[in-house]
Amino acid sequence: MKRSVFSTLSDIALAKPAPESSNDRKWTPQLTKIVSTIGPTSEQFPVLQDLVRSGVRIMRLNFSHATVEEVELRIKNLRLCEGKHGANLSSSDDKNVRAVLLDTRGPEIRMGKLQGDHSGHETIQLEAGGTINLHTTENWADSGSTETDLFIDYPKLHKCLDPGSKVLLDDGAVILTVQSVESAKEFCGSVTCTIDNSGDLRSRAGVNLPGAETDLPAMSAKDKVDIKYGMTKDVDYVAASFIQNAEGVREIRRYMKECAEEIGMDSNYPLPLLISKIESASALKNFDSILEESDGIMVARGDLGVEIPIHLVTNAQKEIIAACNAAGKPVIVATQMLESMAKNPRPTRAEVSDVSNAVFDGADAVMTSGETAKGKYPVETVIMMNEIIQGAEKFAVARPHLVNPNYGGGVFFKSSDTGSAMSSIAKAAVTAATKRNAAAILVLSSEKCKLPRFVSANRPNVPIIVFVPSAKMARQLILFRGIHPVVGKLNGISTHKRPAMAINYAKDMGFFEEGDDVVVVGIEAEENIEDFGMMKVTKVPISL
Repeated sequence: MKRSVFSTLSDIALAKPAPESSNDRKWTPQLTKIVSTIGPTSEQFPVLQDLVRSGVRIMRLNFSHATVEEVELRIKNLRLCEGKHGANLSSSDDKNVRAVLLDTRGPEIRMGKLQGDHSGHETIQLEAGGTINLHTTENWADSGSTETDLFIDYPKLHKCLDPGSKVLLDDGAVILTVQSVESAKEFCGSVTCTIDNSGDLRSRAGVNLPGAETDLPAMSAKDKVDIKYGMTKDVDYVAASFIQNAEGVREIRRYMKECAEEIGMDSNYPLPLLISKIESASALKNFDSILEESDGIMVARGDLGVEIPIHLVTNAQKEIIAACNAAGKPVIVATQMLESMAKNPRPTRAEVSDVSNAVFDGADAVMTSGETAKGKYPVETVIMMNEIIQGAEKFAVARPHLVNPNYGGGVFFKSSDTGSAMSSIAKAAVTAATKRNAAAILVLSSEKCKLPRFVSANRPNVPIIVFVPSAKMARQLILFRGIHPVVGKLNGISTHKRPAMAINYAKDMGFFEEGDDVVVVGIEAEENIEDFGMMKVTKVPISL
């Protein structure tokens, strides 16, 4: 019988679950990282320790819901956790290189409180075909919303809507079509709509205006308080919600600099990296300039699927990931990735495909939300996500032509840095690793050195073990695909001894074995001359 061209099918059929990992066996970690939202079911130390051991690299704190007490508990417990090789490491900094991402609520439009809703749990029923009026004056806020009149907390609502526009309530549970607008008024004009479908509404439900141009600020008053507070807790990333344009990104970065001065941060200490969440039509329209100003991007598919036609979300995801890969900036794919595991111990087949395709597209990280924040199976969710990532990455290497023509080769060419000496060294290291079938790339990095990011941007199919001088640098590198930071091990070591010591440390941590090929790359400082790049290709020596 003629053999199938899909030669990996037999391998798939014979596949068995990966053996339990241990500290004394070779460890090939997944390249795509996991960001997990931590909440009531995962915030206690025993569960959080299991999540860290199972593969969580970045803890997301959702400031739309979390209280100060909850945030402090979660950060404290995360910093107590030990990573996979914590038992083998001596200093406290490198036992747990796990980062913290602060996700802002963002500027948003909401309904008012329902009339007579003293408990906060009342609902009203809207009937399809009915008429409803949307008001923005404070007297409607005071009297409360009803089945015929809703208060909306955006005074310029009437200025951004036209007859035929859609208004989505509670993430699209109820859809309205605009019939008429009091456009002559400067502020607080009413909008009359037809109800497209029946549904229940609660107090303070969210409001989306697909395709409408609003003048909402880049940060709400709450966001400013939360960002400043997060900086006092040394968060590593800020995910900015509802970014609409590049000026919004610049405004948030200016504000973080002001906060750093006010709280007395050292001027040389890194600010949180700014991750712009793409979740509106305006953000898509202004994406190129937003990407240029941002440190990274999150594809926030929840609100994006409400703001644009839902069948186009996958297309937008692929375009965004490709653009981030080309710019050498990290990208997170988020929302409903394994949502069914909030209630079930196994995901749906569609969810597995979703995570796999994010890996194939080139995402640096995939994210869990309610699955790990309030679900019944937070640890099982992360274990499953890691298994999906591992399977997708192995398949992509074996059958790249079936996955993505740029997978593993990267499309890192748009950045202005791609012609620099450092970028050239990174590309050479990745090329050498591919040609020699190396087990890993070791990067000997210094503070503020961009070399690790350049190596990651060229998308090697092997782990990038980066030796860094500080825990903060490690945490701000851990989002990047393939990078596994090691803190402080080479501090104070002379230049000529660093490569050999790096190889020994990485071998002891299980990244490779004796006889494996490895690539070592770094930037070396020399007196009286410009820093120069160094690259070595060698075999891991056999111990005598």
